[in-house]
Amino acid sequence: MTPEPPGPPDGGWGWVVAFSAFAVNGLSYGLLRSLGLALPDLAEHFDRSAQDTAWVSALALAMQQAASPVGSALSTRWGARPVVMVGGVLTSLGFVLSAFARSLLHLYLGLGLLAGAGWALVFAPALGTLSRYFSRRRVLAVGLALTGNGVSSLFLAPALQLLLDTFGWRGALLLLGAVTFHLTPCGALLRPLSLPGDPKAPPLNPLAALGLGLFKHRAFSVFALGTALIGGGYFVPYVHLAPHALDRGLGGYGAALVVSVAAMGDSGARLVCGCLADQGWVPLPRLLALFGALTGLGLLAVGLVPAVGSEDDWGGPLLAAAGTYGLSAGSYAPLVFGVLPGLVGIGGVVQATGLVMMLMSLGGLLGPPLSGFLRDETGNFTASFLVCGSFILFGSFIYLGLPRALPSCRPTSPPATPPPERGELLPMPQVALPPPGGPPSTLDTDC
Repeated sequence: MTPEPPGPPDGGWGWVVAFSAFAVNGLSYGLLRSLGLALPDLAEHFDRSAQDTAWVSALALAMQQAASPVGSALSTRWGARPVVMVGGVLTSLGFVLSAFARSLLHLYLGLGLLAGAGWALVFAPALGTLSRYFSRRRVLAVGLALTGNGVSSLFLAPALQLLLDTFGWRGALLLLGAVTFHLTPCGALLRPLSLPGDPKAPPLNPLAALGLGLFKHRAFSVFALGTALIGGGYFVPYVHLAPHALDRGLGGYGAALVVSVAAMGDSGARLVCGCLADQGWVPLPRLLALFGALTGLGLLAVGLVPAVGSEDDWGGPLLAAAGTYGLSAGSYAPLVFGVLPGLVGIGGVVQATGLVMMLMSLGGLLGPPLSGFLRDETGNFTASFLVCGSFILFGSFIYLGLPRALPSCRPTSPPATPPPERGELLPMPQVALPPPGGPPSTLDTDC
């Protein structure tokens, strides 16, 4: 008989996979967050509105997320390594071709569709593979990988502004094409891992490969709905935080500083929250709802900040609001992916990651264009951030329907062993065992 494969190693090569996922996240979401600095140059060059140019980033974000189930299905069929390597080539090619764009349509096709499709093939397989390498320290590993978003934004935002000032937007996109090509060697580091409960053969049915059966779990359906609503506002700062800072009277480098401060808070919070969440002091669904609500409140604060007096002013209130938003959004991010194995089991985490990304794309496609439309109608981004912050608050309220999101009357204690890899938040039969020498115990009941 074939011996049962061991469980997640909780270290070893998993830390190399974490480094790869760190770089993948930085070269996808980190770059998307900084790309908003180029939108004013594109609007001026093509003589188009903020709403029109926002579709460049919105399409890239929506494509990256909407096609993520395809990346997960291909990864389930052929493995994450070749899929991520091909995605790196497509992303780089999209930036290089966009450098020669003659209209916004060319940018929609190059950055929006081609680069977005490449990002769809890299993010979900890389993060899903990372979750398979860890059990007890899973949220910490995911948080470490997701700091790539904030760390890359910290350096890419001022670097991109320098490239725009020195080479123009065409030269900047060409150089970014060379940078994003580094996604290919990141994919080569994703070593396959066999775990207990893995299917003996990859699914041949396309619907099964996409993981649509996961929606049969009520908890996953609630989670998906809340995450889709949060996606309507979560990505607006990726596109419009820098233009919002410019509208508030800051100069180009002042706006880059606002993005960098948000990125620093984001990256630090992802690591700290990941470390603390693994301690098991508070259930992950409860933390997810809490930090989702704080992220929405942070966006409301960003939208209500008053304008500064001159371009020489560094905009202290906006920096503080952006830092608060970054801390909340960074704490929320690792919880989204850290809670998935508990909802669907470790065997379905890659497919679940792709499905969640697809659902967030619905909000990601709506949020930035809606924000640009409100800016064109009102003359500033105040209404944009207020509306999108409300989306996040409503999605966080939906999270309260998850198991253990609300306190219950029954006593709970942290498990002495890692939670079962079938998904510790899935319904499972309970067996009451009598204590030695004592009366039979009774099952706990909810309030």
